[in-house]
Amino acid sequence: MAPGKVHTDDTTMPVLVPGNGQTKTARTWVYVRDDRCSGSTEAPATWFTYSSNRQGIHPQTHLAKFRGV
Repeated sequence: MAPGKVHTDDTTMPVLVPGNGQTKTARTWVYVRDDRCSGSTEAPATWFTYSSNRQGIHPQTHLAKFRGV
């Protein structure tokens, strides 16, 4: 994601735990950039990624090199 504005959210999803047939709650993280309505000529972009939990280290790692809002 280039510098600018990025919107993000996480969504829960059930994931099968290997070996016992049970499920646990994992996360899909989505990061979106789309400033066309603000006059930007940058192409919109969406990035999806997965994590097995909602720990803050995941978005911190995903956005470590991002500079913007």
